[in-house]
Amino acid sequence: MLTLRQIQDNKEGVIERLKIKGFDATDLVEQIIALDNKRKNTQSESDGLQAEMNALSKSIGQMYKDGKAEEAIAAKAKTASLKEQIKELTSTLETTEQELQNLVVLLPNLPHESVPVGKGAEDNVVVREGGVIPPLKDALPHWELAKKYNLIDFELGVKLTGAGFPVYRGKGAKLQRALIQFFLEEATKAGFEEIMPPLMVNEDSGFGTGQLPDKEGQMYHVGVDNLYLIPTAEVPVTNIYRDVILNASQLPIKNCAYSACFRREAGSYGKDVRGLNRLHQFDKVEIVQVAHPAKSYEVLEEMVAHVQSLVEKLQLPWRILRLCGGDLSFTSALTFDFEVFSAAQKRWLEVSSVSNFESFQANRLKLRFKEDGEKKTRLAHTLNGSALALPRIVAALLENNQFEGGIRIPKVLIPFCGFEVID
Repeated sequence: MLTLRQIQDNKEGVIERLKIKGFDATDLVEQIIALDNKRKNTQSESDGLQAEMNALSKSIGQMYKDGKAEEAIAAKAKTASLKEQIKELTSTLETTEQELQNLVVLLPNLPHESVPVGKGAEDNVVVREGGVIPPLKDALPHWELAKKYNLIDFELGVKLTGAGFPVYRGKGAKLQRALIQFFLEEATKAGFEEIMPPLMVNEDSGFGTGQLPDKEGQMYHVGVDNLYLIPTAEVPVTNIYRDVILNASQLPIKNCAYSACFRREAGSYGKDVRGLNRLHQFDKVEIVQVAHPAKSYEVLEEMVAHVQSLVEKLQLPWRILRLCGGDLSFTSALTFDFEVFSAAQKRWLEVSSVSNFESFQANRLKLRFKEDGEKKTRLAHTLNGSALALPRIVAALLENNQFEGGIRIPKVLIPFCGFEVID
């Protein structure tokens, strides 16, 4: 959430920057500024009346002592009138603040100055790439390989739950577990503290990281208890620091977490959702950092380098994209997407997004820090990234490593899964 100071101090700048995201904020910003001015004026008027009432209340006793009973009675009547006026102003202030909050949360985060202009995925910019695309002929797609080697049962998932909820079995299940363990071990080596979070969160947590109200339709809602199944471990892990004041010496804070993730993916259809390409439930290891504002873009580079090391160790052909404004999420200031190449589908598959949210989430979370020896607090910066999401990684691993006799396992995973070949 943008701060009111950001909006008031740089109205035109906010409007112009949000155009990069394809968002016309002109009317909304004007409404926010008008309400904020109303809030300030109402608060100022209320404070003035409160000071007047306090002064009168203190003088009434002295009036009685001085034999000025009529003046004291008049002062009492005046304080009663002031009290009613303050009550009305307080009610107006509460209503204005709520209206203001409802409007401010509709504004997306400002894109970083390095975000390229563009409307969608076709305008994203390739930053760098690596690895070798395997020269396979007649390669089978992962959904056929999964069936051939009894790794993933998509039809059984439909029977048990519905489309988008696959059942992993045998070596397919072990490969999932191996990838999770590998990603967690790599994160631990990089200094991330492992967290095992809840898989459901409350409304405050959903609001804190920006899923509510923006992405409410994409989350599974448990209506009776008013809880939401998490779309990513980012939500509970980042919310650990909601309503927390940190010391600058504690930054950066580095957490990682494995979790199942749940997404409704409403409106998804077509060839791009076959097999593991788009699921309602999937596994992911997430990395999260809380950083000092002066260092958050250094932290972002470190996180991008960490994810790059993972795809390199898995020996997958990869590329990194800087997302354009039109493809940037509501909450992100700058995002780098990682894609790996699918040898059978002959296309790039997104497997990670690494983002800096600057102070946008922190303002919602009331996540602040203060420099050692100082009383004044500042908003921290939050960052997160997939490291990694499993479904499309598994898809690429199966497709790219197939040979006539089976599927080879990357060397780095063999100690975790206990076998070298799927056959």
